[in-house]
Amino acid sequence: MTDDSGYKLWLGYETSGAADYELELFGDGELLRSAAGELERAGSLVCGVRKISAGIYSKLPAEISAAVKNHLGENAGIFTEESFYKPAFTVFCADGNVIITSAVEGGILYGVFALLREIRLGKSASQVDIFDFPKIDLRILNHWDNLDGSIERGYAGNSLWKWDELPQRLDLRYEDYARFCASIGINATVLNNVNTQPQILTSAYIKKVAALARIFSRWGIRTFISVNFGTPVYLKELEIADPYDARVISWWKSKAAEIWNEIPDFGGFLVKADSEGQAGPFEYGRTQADGANMLAEAVAPFGGLIIWRAFVYGQGESDRAKKAYSIFLPHDGEFRENVAVQVKNGPVDFQPREPVHPLFGAMKRTDLFMEFQITQEYLGQGNHIVFLAPMWKEILDFDLNGGSGTPETVGESLAANRGLSGIAGVTNIGDSLTWCGSLFHPANWYAFGRLCWDYTLPAESVAREWAVLTWGKNPELLSHVMNILLNSWNACVDYMTPLGLHHIMRFGHHYGPDPGCDEGEREDWKPRYYHQADRNGLGSRRDRSEGSSGAVDQYRKPVADIFADINRCPEKYLLWFHHVPWNFVMKSGRTLREELVFLYEKGVREAEWLRDEWIKTGALVPAVISEAQYRSVLDKFDIQVSDAREWRDVCTSYFLSFSK
Repeated sequence: MTDDSGYKLWLGYETSGAADYELELFGDGELLRSAAGELERAGSLVCGVRKISAGIYSKLPAEISAAVKNHLGENAGIFTEESFYKPAFTVFCADGNVIITSAVEGGILYGVFALLREIRLGKSASQVDIFDFPKIDLRILNHWDNLDGSIERGYAGNSLWKWDELPQRLDLRYEDYARFCASIGINATVLNNVNTQPQILTSAYIKKVAALARIFSRWGIRTFISVNFGTPVYLKELEIADPYDARVISWWKSKAAEIWNEIPDFGGFLVKADSEGQAGPFEYGRTQADGANMLAEAVAPFGGLIIWRAFVYGQGESDRAKKAYSIFLPHDGEFRENVAVQVKNGPVDFQPREPVHPLFGAMKRTDLFMEFQITQEYLGQGNHIVFLAPMWKEILDFDLNGGSGTPETVGESLAANRGLSGIAGVTNIGDSLTWCGSLFHPANWYAFGRLCWDYTLPAESVAREWAVLTWGKNPELLSHVMNILLNSWNACVDYMTPLGLHHIMRFGHHYGPDPGCDEGEREDWKPRYYHQADRNGLGSRRDRSEGSSGAVDQYRKPVADIFADINRCPEKYLLWFHHVPWNFVMKSGRTLREELVFLYEKGVREAEWLRDEWIKTGALVPAVISEAQYRSVLDKFDIQVSDAREWRDVCTSYFLSFSK
């Protein structure tokens, strides 16, 4: 890593001087200028070619256009389709000239980044041959940033957005942020917390948002904001927020017109309603579809989108894991076409491991977006180094049909939306010089963008890309970095929540173990609600046994039948669905009691091994990495190992007290 601070992330280009090729551009838009600027930054990284020709396909000279058409063959028809969301592009070399083209400027920008990535991964410019397009339309970063500069569940400093300085002063980091996002295919950002402050919709803040949006547009990024459903009431402009009230409808239409007048390419609103104190349509006896559709009607004339979160758990079902399904499924098909329901990857709340949310594959007439959490709220936060791509792949690759008939993965289900498809990630970005709080945590930002672009990419290939682009090509360093990345998530699950345990963290801040915690005014905020430990056994009752919630039956068959059978349920989800007797014999031949002790101990040993892998890189100081880089990562691993031991000691002591 040549950048000692980590600020340049995966775009730390190493050049020896200016480029020695000719660059010709066909077009003059902002995105094309950004693409040209990136080539200029890369300098002599692109070598061995005479010319780079970059431009919109329809504006290419006849001879270059013919070369493109001949090179693409049967893909030429797809290539010429114009799309902001899924721009196909091609990059190839012909007679010593590199050609980068797309039907839209955004595709050219992605093509430039793809070219530079391939070169830095080991190819020469003349060897690069790419035809690509994203599999998901909206690839979204959700910032949980507050207007006072704090970040909910943020572990990398304060917010990037300096609201008190906007719109007059524009921090240079805004451009860098957009550039990093574009380089991995992210094309949308939500600026503020879903637990939002109504002031974001005042005229003064709309102008602040517009200043950011203008920067992001230059990098192909649409700007969204989170809004409070009760904003007209909180701003004291109306007495009610009933979605059926004509005054409310008129207020939102007027506000939408004001926003799009300032920000012509504004994306729309993200809404958290009727959850954890946020206002919503339930207050007025209306459904979630009623609330979403009222806002959708207001933004529809401008091409706006309403992203409506499914994280609603304060109504109805006694089992929190069942509530979103129970609330939303009855209204499948009632949401307007410019509404997407954003669903967390699992049924509870971003736990170290959860089964896939049962709404995926169930709502056939509603666009569903996936919501992942990049920031590690429940996985050691800013102190534990945990690469999340394997977790996300477990969800995206899950077969909704359970191996029966034609497979349908969650990723395929997302991509098959009737309208726009989308994956959102609650970001881990702050104003830390490293952006994400350490030299390793940006790996999850990178992996999120790459898997949004192509959910079929293997976790290993994504890890290797980030490792090489960030740390360089030294084989010994790469070996240790890859070992850390690809083994860290399983280690975290083992030392925190093995066998499907979940939500056994400390109250409020969610850092550290506390399975016996009794804090919080809601029962479903308490660990004992989830682990249900008693003298007979351990685990949630979500199967079909007497006294269970029957949550398994929210899944399709045969998945539901597999999860419901204690002998067939994957052991990684066993305690999620079953209250398992302490003497139940696991596949290892150990009893549940013995297996629990074994896995917690294994997790500690894995955490120690991860640290040892990093310690081995100390032999590369200072030739390959600096002492400061080495120490900063080691400090994180020291905390992680200490925390893993605490998890083991607290949890085994607590749970074994029931199994006498």
